[in-house]
Amino acid sequence: MGEKSIIAYFKSPEDANRVADQIKSLGVKEDIQVNRFGKYPLGSSDKLINPTSGQISSQATLTLGASGDRDSGILASADVSASGMSDGGDNPITGRDILLATIVDETVFDQAMLFIKDADGLV
Repeated sequence: MGEKSIIAYFKSPEDANRVADQIKSLGVKEDIQVNRFGKYPLGSSDKLINPTSGQISSQATLTLGASGDRDSGILASADVSASGMSDGGDNPITGRDILLATIVDETVFDQAMLFIKDADGLV
């Protein structure tokens, strides 16, 4: 018997964890993870920055809490997350920042995929 890998994206950790529990009921015990991911490793700005101090390298420093060199800050500032000037377009991935990754036996693969689709997961 072979194995198959699954990477699915969800809108909430509750949905992903519920599907993970359903997949575990199929016999998968160790090879399953649920994690949140994002474009920026530091997420949103969680500290107050005084813009009058002159210690900001980019708009992303203020709005996203970005750190690092000036060039990467300028690139991050071009994203709609920093400026708020757009809704992000019609990208179907928008809002799916929860990742479920697992390896299942071929015999339960179809059932695992059904669990994911029933929970509005994207594979």
